[in-house]
Amino acid sequence: MKALVLAGGTGSRLRPFSHTTPKQLIPVANKPVLFHGLEALAAVGITEIGVIVNAGATAVRTAVGDGSAFGVDVTYVPQDEPRGLAHCVLIARDFLGDDDFVMYLGDNVFAEGVGEPVARFREGRPAAQLVLVKVADPTGYGVAELDSEGRVVGMEEKPARPRSDLAVTGAYVFSPLIHEAVRSIRPSRRGELEITDAVRWLVERKHDVRAQVCVGYWKDTGKVGDLLDCNRALLENVVPAVHGAVDAASRIGPSVLVEPGATVTGSRIDGPAIIGAGSTVRGSDVGPYTSIGAHCLVENAGIEDSILLDRSSVRGVRSVRGSLIGRNAGVRRGARGPRAHRLVVGDDSSVEVPA
Repeated sequence: MKALVLAGGTGSRLRPFSHTTPKQLIPVANKPVLFHGLEALAAVGITEIGVIVNAGATAVRTAVGDGSAFGVDVTYVPQDEPRGLAHCVLIARDFLGDDDFVMYLGDNVFAEGVGEPVARFREGRPAAQLVLVKVADPTGYGVAELDSEGRVVGMEEKPARPRSDLAVTGAYVFSPLIHEAVRSIRPSRRGELEITDAVRWLVERKHDVRAQVCVGYWKDTGKVGDLLDCNRALLENVVPAVHGAVDAASRIGPSVLVEPGATVTGSRIDGPAIIGAGSTVRGSDVGPYTSIGAHCLVENAGIEDSILLDRSSVRGVRSVRGSLIGRNAGVRRGARGPRAHRLVVGDDSSVEVPA
């Protein structure tokens, strides 16, 4: 079995970050979203992975390399422009050959991995195996209808009147039958080849399409709020340890990871939280649910429920909450103002906020 990981697209919902960093490389719990997916695939024994990337883009290639850091072998498949998920299957035909494969959206996170859907597929080997989740408002998703035995009997993309509350997530397991399906469908009104239409093509021709409802945590990290929510969920599983230096004047709560080279002085860290490698926290209150990246500076500040990317800094601001601060970005104290701040600061920015 192989895997096809989708790491292209424009990331329009995550601007300004996606202007400088592919959305799949924005970290949650101090690890790029894409890396969580690659590790999940390696955990189920998949070692041959094709990665869809934007043609000419180098960031994902540079971050992932040949895949050896994850114990896999990566082949890159360039896509000239976003044309739909089914189009990704179409252009990866040479890489996929006639093997079964997992298609995994690189901006999705499954906290429990993909072991269960892959195992179910291997047991029964249907034409396709979907992973679903119950949602309050299905109109923004691909929606599946199931019969009493868990077979998919209907599929619809972003329906105005959904027939179920079961949304399709970003992990699919396919047999080679999907190649005939993606060749047979036409672009949707959006001008894209929809994977939902390809799965419906299989269903309409009475192929066995199965699905299961995901019981663990799943998130499509397409928006800032989603990234923060995902960060909270993954930090719940952090393995606490102090590998850096913490002075006697500091207080480290449970579920806190202080990575090697980090320094904490005169500060309080409430978990769950991560202090990244080489970072300095001085005279500050951090956490809970905060991930501080590598080589950051937090000085005389208060931060919680936030993500700081590598080499960013927060100085003299005591009320940063629910924020995402980009690489090399700086936030510092200005004139007096509101008692709390929620910030979305892009890479290489400098922001002055009221203290």
